Amino acid sequence: MESYSYFNHTRIEMGLGKAEQLPMMLNALQVGRSVLLVSDPGIIKAGLVTPIKSTLEESGYRVVLFDSVSQNPRDTECLAGAKIFQEQGIETVVAIGGGSAMDTGKAIALLGPNGGTPIEYVEGKREYANIAPIFCVPTTAGTGSEVTRSSVITESATHRKLTLKDASLRPMMAVLDPRLTITVPQSVTAATGVDALVHAIEGYTCKVTNPISQAFGARAMSKIVSSLPTAFKDGENQQARYDMLEGSLLAGLCFGSTDVAAIHCLAEALGGLYDTPHGVANAVFLPYVLKFNAEEEKGIHADLARYMKFANESDSDESAVEKLLTGIREFTTKLEIPKLKDLPGIRKEDFSRIVELAVQNNSTPSNIRTIGAEDYRKILEQAYEDIF
Repeated sequence: MESYSYFNHTRIEMGLGKAEQLPMMLNALQVGRSVLLVSDPGIIKAGLVTPIKSTLEESGYRVVLFDSVSQNPRDTECLAGAKIFQEQGIETVVAIGGGSAMDTGKAIALLGPNGGTPIEYVEGKREYANIAPIFCVPTTAGTGSEVTRSSVITESATHRKLTLKDASLRPMMAVLDPRLTITVPQSVTAATGVDALVHAIEGYTCKVTNPISQAFGARAMSKIVSSLPTAFKDGENQQARYDMLEGSLLAGLCFGSTDVAAIHCLAEALGGLYDTPHGVANAVFLPYVLKFNAEEEKGIHADLARYMKFANESDSDESAVEKLLTGIREFTTKLEIPKLKDLPGIRKEDFSRIVELAVQNNSTPSNIRTIGAEDYRKILEQAYEDIF
């Protein structure tokens, strides 16, 4: 019989206009009156941060803004934020944005009170303790970071992706307001949406999955595949935006207590080397890794096809897998996901380094099918030449 555990202490507040209630939520939980607002320049330019900052200040909170966040957040940025946390006597971190802002906010909430560098926590030289309260307000439907125990940070000196991972890194509260996703550009809607789908797929299929995560993942896959095309075509469709934000949340609850796998390992290598947006990198590799895994694990991938309505319950597993692979290719094509060779900076001469980083990734052992350097290399070449 199977043995597993599932834990998530994040309070979830979902609904239109929820972001306006943030001061009341902070007050109810008595997390202090000094707030570090973590976001990025794009989110600020879109006008999503100023109303929340003003609402907090009008409610008596002292708010300090930190916006030095890259699309693949760096350890140097987290350390700069931690320094401000310390100098300003901050008590609570509120992260507004996509995965970059939320992951940076988590790292600052860890480093601010405790000191040290991200690598010291990754290598077990420092303990995860005394972490400041974290509130996450996602503005994209993609990462699920608002409910996960992880923060993915790029080590500037080596371009490696470091994953801070501990139950204490889960936010105290996730505030999901679909209205904040209305202004997300079409290309970002597509990439982050497929990112969420990858979270559900890998969280469901990885070697360390569990029945609770799979329940979240199955629902997430169904919701994302049905609502993402509408959100992509009509960004102001509030129902589609709501469904996508909920799908991303469910996907976060899926992989947040299991793991990701080979798609992420390749995507994080690209992000570290070329600063490729994480969602784009995941979307690029999804069809090729899915095909690799499905060759040996037909049963579970047939289930995925049925959850995503690419196949019917009456289809054989073999037929369902074929429909899954065809369906995913058509799905990503309609969302105008770019090809690997069209991404900025990609060079075939870097493939060995990409493979090396992917193999070193801690999530490689979690892939449902055992995968090694030669497999990663083959997948890279297939994706680059668009051989499917």
